Amino acid sequence: MAVAGALRALRTLLCRGPERTLGALPVPGARAPPPWSSSSVRRLRLSCAACAGHNKWSKVKNIKGPKDEARGRMFMKFGMLIRIAVKEGGPNPDMNLNLAQVLEQCRRKNMPKAAVEAAIKNAEKAKPASQHMFEARGPAGYLLLIEVLSDNHTRTHQEIKRVLTKNRSMLSDGARHNFNRRGVILVPGDNVSAERALELAIEAGAEDVQETEDEEERPLLQFICDMAEVRKVQTSLEQLGLQITSAGLQFVPRTLCTLDQEQLDAASTLIEALNDCPEVVRVWDNIQADS
Repeated sequence: MAVAGALRALRTLLCRGPERTLGALPVPGARAPPPWSSSSVRRLRLSCAACAGHNKWSKVKNIKGPKDEARGRMFMKFGMLIRIAVKEGGPNPDMNLNLAQVLEQCRRKNMPKAAVEAAIKNAEKAKPASQHMFEARGPAGYLLLIEVLSDNHTRTHQEIKRVLTKNRSMLSDGARHNFNRRGVILVPGDNVSAERALELAIEAGAEDVQETEDEEERPLLQFICDMAEVRKVQTSLEQLGLQITSAGLQFVPRTLCTLDQEQLDAASTLIEALNDCPEVVRVWDNIQADS
């Protein structure tokens, strides 16, 4: 009944003509809004203009094409993600949601099954290593979260600091506060209108939906939800007939930093250098391209 009421409210808004907004939709019986929202109602938004620059940036920084070197590096990073997931929740994906999500990403990226099984087996036997998050600021004011897995924190700290300094950047306490860790489910966005995207978000129980693109410029819908709701929202979207591209936990920026082309090139060089560090798992940013 709550879904039906929400959809009736949505249709009422859509019928108001040019003055309608996609900013906030009241949903009867909904949970309290996320802590970063100042509104008293649950917010669902689809802002193509706001995230268009970020889409462009995602295509700059993502690995393109099935080159052997790029694939090898990608599989190495997946191995590190598996190791972290096993460390946190054990080797059984049925009992470890994080591991199940990582394994699904491995499958979608065609990581060999033997390599996946070896990574899980090795994760249980690996020598102790600690997970760290370095916070950094780039020369144009953008923020980075650098996730690492290391058995020598001092050595890793020195290497991260060296790469940042070489690229006119620095470690910066407090950058973490500009990010929220959320569940993110990506689905193909072909031929899905803004109105339908909002309906899908309401029906699936997502808190937010945004348009984005993959590295091949194919449209995607990005459904954002509470970390504990990832599997529930994913299942709901699948029941609504959507094909899931990926699902997992991400650090979602609260605010974005707009860069021009020269600054984007410099940022891309920095992030690539950080990803080349063997102990770096992932790098999160709040960058968008100046559109």
